[in-house]
Amino acid sequence: MALHGMKKPRDTAFDRERVREIFDFTAKSLQTAHPVAFGALIVNTSTGERLMRATNAVMRENDPSAHAETRAVRLACKKLKRPSLAGYTMYSTCEPCAMCMANALWARLDRVVFGAAIADASKYVMQIYIPAKEVARRSDMKCLVEGPVLGDLCKTLFTHPNMQKAFRTWSTSRKISRKR
Repeated sequence: MALHGMKKPRDTAFDRERVREIFDFTAKSLQTAHPVAFGALIVNTSTGERLMRATNAVMRENDPSAHAETRAVRLACKKLKRPSLAGYTMYSTCEPCAMCMANALWARLDRVVFGAAIADASKYVMQIYIPAKEVARRSDMKCLVEGPVLGDLCKTLFTHPNMQKAFRTWSTSRKISRKR
């Protein structure tokens, strides 16, 4: 099925390698004081050259917009000194939320390839239930969304004991904030 006239989604060996790469990068955080399950990598669509990678920093930076995907886009645009990432593809350990997918569209990314689905993440942490493909479909901007790729592997980021402990802390923080 084509999306905005773009090619049919595919799960290539290159895509699996890049999802595995961002999985490995993100998994390293599980051994730190600030474990996260969300990571993003931006590469040149034509050459595969890596441009930027980032992990979620919402709790560390006290910034609700500091999702891995938005951080990777910000850093990549800053590095390129332009607001457009046309010609680039983003790989993410999890399907981008509506905010992150909108950011990817505004950045003009060619493609977004994700590991775990947003429904997988919602079992552990609050999510907005709008699939990335739906956000892209409703946009005037073109961006092919593909996934899940290595979804079962990426789901293990959510179930790691250190991540489970962090999720409990995140839930406690939200409950305190709601009482105010």
